[in-house]
Parts: sequence; C-alpha cells; structure tokens
Amino acid sequence: MLNLKSKISEKVQSKPESKPESKPESKPEKIYLVSDLLLSYLKQIGVKYVFGIPGGAIEPLYDALARDSRTGGIQSIVARHETGAAFMCDGYTSNTGVLGVCCATTGPGATNLITGVASAYVNQIPMLVITAQTPMETWGKGGFQESNSSEMGVDTMKLFEHITRFNYLVSHVNQVEQMIVSAIRKAFESPKGPVHLSFPSDVFKANSPTTTPAYNLAPIVSSSQIVDEQAVSQLSDFLTSGYKIAFAIGDGCADAIDEILEVVTLLNITFVTTPHGKGLVSPYHPLYRGVMGFAGHDIANQVITDPSVRFIVAIGARFGEWDSNRWDPALNGSKLLHVSSDSGFFARTPGAKLHVLGDIKSIFGKILDYLSETTYTEFTGGSVLSMNKNTIVQGSNGKPTRYFELIDEEKPRDNSVPIKPQRLMRLLTRKFPHNTKYLADVGSSMAWAIHYCHPYKWVQTQARRKSHTKVWSGIFRTCLEFSSMGWAQGAAVGTGFACKDDPVICITGDGSCLMSGAELTTALQHNLTVIFVVLNDSSLGMVEHGQKLTGAEQIGVELPEVSYSKIAKAMGIDAYTIRSPEDLMGLDVDRIANKRSPTLLDCIIDRNEVPPIGLRTNAIKESS
Repeated sequence: MLNLKSKISEKVQSKPESKPESKPESKPEKIYLVSDLLLSYLKQIGVKYVFGIPGGAIEPLYDALARDSRTGGIQSIVARHETGAAFMCDGYTSNTGVLGVCCATTGPGATNLITGVASAYVNQIPMLVITAQTPMETWGKGGFQESNSSEMGVDTMKLFEHITRFNYLVSHVNQVEQMIVSAIRKAFESPKGPVHLSFPSDVFKANSPTTTPAYNLAPIVSSSQIVDEQAVSQLSDFLTSGYKIAFAIGDGCADAIDEILEVVTLLNITFVTTPHGKGLVSPYHPLYRGVMGFAGHDIANQVITDPSVRFIVAIGARFGEWDSNRWDPALNGSKLLHVSSDSGFFARTPGAKLHVLGDIKSIFGKILDYLSETTYTEFTGGSVLSMNKNTIVQGSNGKPTRYFELIDEEKPRDNSVPIKPQRLMRLLTRKFPHNTKYLADVGSSMAWAIHYCHPYKWVQTQARRKSHTKVWSGIFRTCLEFSSMGWAQGAAVGTGFACKDDPVICITGDGSCLMSGAELTTALQHNLTVIFVVLNDSSLGMVEHGQKLTGAEQIGVELPEVSYSKIAKAMGIDAYTIRSPEDLMGLDVDRIANKRSPTLLDCIIDRNEVPPIGLRTNAIKESS
C-alpha cells in the first residue's frame, strides 16, 4: 500500500481565490444617501441585478437604482411576484457565483418573499434579502403595512429569523456599513444561505455617513482553502488501498468536479450522483452509473449496495431523504467516507468511517498532486486508463453509450399520441443544442426529468470557473429538499440572466404553471432565451399518482383543460401545442434556441403514465 501521508501532510495556507473577472462599471456621481451606499457595496462584489417589486416604503432603494442605472450600474428587474424574485436570485447565483439580491416593500411584499427565501435557506443558496419598514416615527400607530414588532403590526423580522443566516433591522445610519458587511460575509460562510437586512424608509432616505465605502468586501467574501489535513491523509490511504471503491457525487462538489473526475479516471472508480449532482457530469461517461435516490436508476442503487464495494466516498452530498435512498443504512456505516465543506451534513452520517471537512477542490487537488507523481500501476493493474475525464464512448450507431438502464427503455422511443413524458424528455435532449441548461420543476416533471432527461451532447462549458463563491450549477438543476412548486420558472429566468448565450429549458407542470406562470413575461420583457415546457395533463400529476400508489382517496387533483399556448400567445410569447413526437420534431429548434425571447411548448402528455416516484410513495405508506 502506498502511503500518502508524507506527500500531503504539509499545511495548506489559507489563501483567497482570485476575484471573478468583471468589467469596470461607472459609479454614481456621489454617494449621498444610505440607499446609494448600499448599492456601492453591492457593486464591489459584482452584483448587476436586484430582483424585486417596488412599493412605497422600498421606493428610496428604487430611487437609488434609477440613479445608478443611468451611469451603467445595477439594474432593477421587476418580478411578477416576490417569491419569483427570490427564485430568480437562486438561478442567477447558482450559475454565476455572484450574490443574488432581491427586495420587497413592507407587509405583503415581505411576506411574499418567504417561500423563495426558505427554499434558498434549505438549499444553501447565498442571497441578500432587502425589505423595507415604515418610518420609525410612525411605529405603533397603525401605519399602512406596518411590519415591525409593535403590538398591532406583523413582525416580519421574526418571520425571517428562522429562514436566514443573518437577520437585522438597520435602525440607525451609523449601523449601515457594519451590517452590510456582516450580512454579506455571513451569506458566504458555511453553511451558505440567505441573509436579511430590513431598512425603515427614513433610514434609507437619510444622508449617508460616508461618501466612500470604508470596507473592501472582496477578500471578506472569498473562500479559504483550508482542509483537514489528517482526514485527507486518511482518505488518500483508503483511495490507494486496492479495495473496490465507488463515488457518490452531490452538488456540493460543483467547483471541484474537474478534479474529482480526474481521480475517478485515474483510479478507474465507478461513480453515481445524487439528483442534485446529476447536472455536473456527462450521463455518457463510461464510469457513470446513473442517479441514486429519488427517481433514480436501479444500477446506481446496486452500486451503493454492492457487497464487493468496500468504501463509498460521498462527496458534497446532502444526505436528505430523497438523495440517500431514504437514509439507506448502506450510506451510514463503516463503508462510508463522507467529504463535505459543511460540517452540518456530517450530523446526518454519524456512522461514517471517516468525515473529511474542507474545501473540496483543495482536497482533490492535493490527491491529484500525489497521483501525478506516481506511475499509477498499483491502481490500474499495470496500465494507465487511456480515457480522459470527459471521454464519451460512441456506440455502433454513432451515438454515445449510456452505462445505466432506465425503468423502461421502450417508452422513450414510443411514438404514441398523446406524447409520453418519457419520449418528451428524450426528444428535448436530442433536439436542443449541447449548451442548453435544464431546470425541472417540483412535481412529476421533476421525476420524469431526473430519470429520463440525459443531454445527448455534453460540454463542460464552465469548468474551472474563477469564482470566489465557488457556486456552479452544471447543466441540470432541480429543487428537492424544500420542493416549492413554481421554483423552476423563477430560477429559469434567473439562469437566463446569468447565461444569456445559452438556451434555458424550464420543465414544469400545468399546476406549477398556473401558480407561477406570470414570470414568463419577465423573460419576455428582458429578451431571455427561456423555453417553458409545460407538461399538460389537466391534473396535479404527482399528487394524483401518489394517491393511487399509496391507496389514498382520489381528491383534489383535477385541473381544468387549459391551453397554455393560447395564454402565452396572449402575452406576446411564441408558443406551440405539442401532442405527438412529430409535433416536437417539426419545430424549428435552431430558431427557438437562438432567438432573444422566450418560447412556450404546451405538451399534452399521456396522463396515465406513472412517474418514477416509488421512493416517495413508499415513505408515505411506511409512515401511515
């Protein structure tokens, strides 16, 4: 056995990563109000957009945005609902690494943000949430939309307390700079997440305490590269021990995926992903065995439970219900080596043989440093693997080979009418270009996409992104933990702002579209290439099938027959009704994917097809 301890025991120096490259922007002529000072700090860290909806108490911030935008600064993006604004922050931050910022006025404006902020909290998305308060001199008098701690008001500060990493009411101008710095720093600390600052309107309108920001935020929000040296040494010993090993890749290792795939290749390690990690790798990599957990693939679960596998190395995985096969014991015992940048997730794997805490990119970079100095012969049986980390093996038909099976391999090829959702997932990935981003909304659409949506071509266009926040989402995203219906519609718009040269596909259900479909017009207003694919079966599909599979009463699932294509056309959006595979194949996809405006595909799907939701329905039956 080769011992790596002497190779990797040198102390890693804490060193901030380089700041993301950005073009210098014009500054306001003068910082003279608190609202102007806030924007000056946001521009230090590359913020380009504030997502939200204006209102009376938040108007001083919008006045500052108007002044700033006239000099080429931060733009105001008006959502159609405050929850949509928070979801847009999620999509934007996850694709750029730049802090997402959303805002709302007092009362219902602030409370409308809560679902989107809670989703970001659970999914650890850095986000600055700004709300307004009525003027302090009116507190307790029953002012319009009063939202403070007075007896007659709704205390929005307490509402945000348990869904943010930092929550503060800025009541004096001399607090402003310190609280801005503290909040933004906290957003990027582990565990990352949303932070909340609330400003009474009279504080927003007050003279700024300074005309020059006193702090430089860039090093404050930079991530360190410190790792647990002893644990990395142990992990390296296990990796080179000669035992059979499998990797389980979660979304927490997004920034390190290049290094991880190199280790996979050099050591010939079979790997699977969690549903959240699915978008980070090619579905046609010869060592990839699919998705474990919710809506996943049988062979992925077989890899995890294979008795011949001595160690399972879980990297950046959350270990919640849906990405751990409902807390499968195989993922919480002496076989498990858990690598994470957030120690909080270790509480979910107390039985693991090893916990490795630290910056994941640094951890695997050190392992690669050692492997580059060896001949690999002890690891690969005498020869180095010829494939590289992005190798895609072509089959005899010239198409890439997939190394895991679906529940039903025939349904994705079925040309029946109405179109089967399995067929729809396959055709989307065959028709749209390789740089397309996919987001799957909560519901049956999420299950169909996790199991059947595998892009035909794959290019890691954002590998080794230079980002101090180290957040990168890959080519596929969904939102399992908090599971907010309508999440993908706002997040797709945010992704559109982040990736203006890439088409973005939002796979959503008709129930979610009825809930949040107005955000289509945000994409229209800002000329974003977002394709909204609506799975139209006139029902709440996941609820309907869930009731059938669990033996529950059939109730509350029917939706009216709605033409979403007509609604979209009434909004001024190009739209098509898809009833058959031929309808989809006949589309001018090149035009749809390259025009600077959204498109809606109203897909009338086969309502009788059962989505792969067995993990969830079994859990419901077991708990009843």
